[in-house]
Amino acid sequence: MTASARPSGDLAARRAESGDTTGRRPRSVLALAIFGTLALLGFTLLIGLGVWQIERRAWKLDLIQRVDDRIHAAPVPAPQPSAWAALTKSDDEYRRVSATGRFGNANVLVQAVTDLGPGSWVMTPLRSADGFTALINRGFISTEQRAAEPGGPAAPAGDVTVTGLLRITEPKGGFLRDNDPVGQRWYSRDVDAIAASLKIQPAAPYFIDADTGMDGPGQPRGGLTVVSFPNNHLIYIITWFALALMLACGVWFVARDEWRIRQKSLSHV
Repeated sequence: MTASARPSGDLAARRAESGDTTGRRPRSVLALAIFGTLALLGFTLLIGLGVWQIERRAWKLDLIQRVDDRIHAAPVPAPQPSAWAALTKSDDEYRRVSATGRFGNANVLVQAVTDLGPGSWVMTPLRSADGFTALINRGFISTEQRAAEPGGPAAPAGDVTVTGLLRITEPKGGFLRDNDPVGQRWYSRDVDAIAASLKIQPAAPYFIDADTGMDGPGQPRGGLTVVSFPNNHLIYIITWFALALMLACGVWFVARDEWRIRQKSLSHV
């Protein structure tokens, strides 16, 4: 027992003399090269993600500013058929527009949830004086109002001018459900599907969220459009750069430890 323990004691004494209490030998050049390459790739990736989020944040702030300018601008005439092909979500949604014409007799009620509770949007076609039809979201009615008037409240008669925000179509459905035109169950404001259901042509590829101009007893509540753009890019920027810094610190600690071990090995050769 005593003889077998002696080499171990001698080895411990030599390690204590050299200051190496871990007993670890210097890493091989190959191991250091692989570690360095992986660390460099990881650092580059994290920095790249951080820079990308800086660019995304600048784009998002510009979008928010542009949309805010559109919302508060004076209304312009609703786009004519000649301009429909050029309409885009990024450049035209939430533009303040106005349209003059006469409402049709039929409504389409689309499921909605607002700050006022659950209910429906009342979508009504407006035949403009220029010969095309645009769907107007006249506003919100509660579940109780819909039960009292299953077809929705009648639209004002005669020539009317609607002012509101231009919105791009919401195809296919919402609330994890598909629209059912045959059963008149609507979960999104799909312009093409609603226009086909109402048999109106030509229909504008957008609808207009009416403001409060037509509010009145028994009428839908307009002006409830929610304009919100999540902007968490600053948090992502901090996260990616913090991870890059942590990785750099980890590499520095490993390199410092490796340098110390090699220095001590050289001093005891």
